[in-house]
Amino acid sequence: MADQAAATGDIEIEATPKSGMNGKKLVLFIILPILLLVGGAVGAYLAGLLDPLLGKNPELVAEEEVAPVASKAVFYDLPEMLVNLNSSGRKNTYLKISISLELAREEDRAELATLLPRIVDNFQVYLRELRIEDLRGSAGLQRLREELLIRVNTSAQPIQVRDVLFKEMLVQ
Repeated sequence: MADQAAATGDIEIEATPKSGMNGKKLVLFIILPILLLVGGAVGAYLAGLLDPLLGKNPELVAEEEVAPVASKAVFYDLPEMLVNLNSSGRKNTYLKISISLELAREEDRAELATLLPRIVDNFQVYLRELRIEDLRGSAGLQRLREELLIRVNTSAQPIQVRDVLFKEMLVQ
């Protein structure tokens, strides 16, 4: 047959089948379906469609989310504090601050009043070590809020303080 094709001038091309998968087939038949399945599962989980299968009761989850919002906020005002900040120069820098604490329960007010000297002492010690650079910007105030919250929760251990709120702050 090859001799006959050579005599007539036709070119014969033999096709050899490739063994294995090339890159396009690998992506099309294996990787793409896996990505679609994983993406669909993540989407269904985030949409909450898998909650009944995972044993989550949507009614209980909704009640748990509503419970903290329904509670009334309770605030306790600390006495105004005036401290001198840690400064390297001869000039003294003072911080005048008024703080209010957000409590978890109304019943905690009376117990917090008995622990007030310990809380004020912890605040005073911490505030005296601050430098004016530590209070600059919103990031500085947020760090101050977090540190004071840690210190008040440590000092008033059985009582849970939710937040530290600044009523007044003056650096002079």
